[in-house]
Amino acid sequence: MLIAGVDEAGRGPLAGPVVAAAVILAPEYLIAGLDDSKKLSPLRRERLAEQIRSHALCYAIGRADVGEIDDMNILQATLLAMARAVNGLAIAPYKILVDGTHCPRVACVAEAIIRGDALVPAISAASILAKVERDREMVELDRQYPGYGFAAHKGYPTRDHVERLHALGVSPIHRRSFSPVSHMIKVNS
Repeated sequence: MLIAGVDEAGRGPLAGPVVAAAVILAPEYLIAGLDDSKKLSPLRRERLAEQIRSHALCYAIGRADVGEIDDMNILQATLLAMARAVNGLAIAPYKILVDGTHCPRVACVAEAIIRGDALVPAISAASILAKVERDREMVELDRQYPGYGFAAHKGYPTRDHVERLHALGVSPIHRRSFSPVSHMIKVNS
């Protein structure tokens, strides 16, 4: 009975996609050090992500872009990204375990587990893959939209990001439904 862990990265930022991962770990290969991705250093996350990609039975990444986030809201976009990750798995799981309180609609049993990214190894693995993938995408978006500092703050609403947002204006990858972005658009229209 195969179980996939599912988690996301990027619900809170002002810019960029929300990225989800689904992972079915190989029962015969223990990956030491799995934990909530937010508790791990970037280097540790990268090393664990490499092990996960090499030794998991299968994994998949799903995402929802800024337009989808603004059209349907961040919760629905997150669930869409999760469903895309689950549907992208090469092996269909019997059940998914999802970090948090909501489950995506998928063709298998689904269970939400609060703090699951710290409690369930498969969810921890998904947390790590989602965070690493999203961070890499934000570094690439920093090259496409220089000046905003996306490589450093990853789109989160840091003081530096908000100051750059005010100085440069709203970029195509900013979430227009999120404050202070929505406020800036109203003021400037």
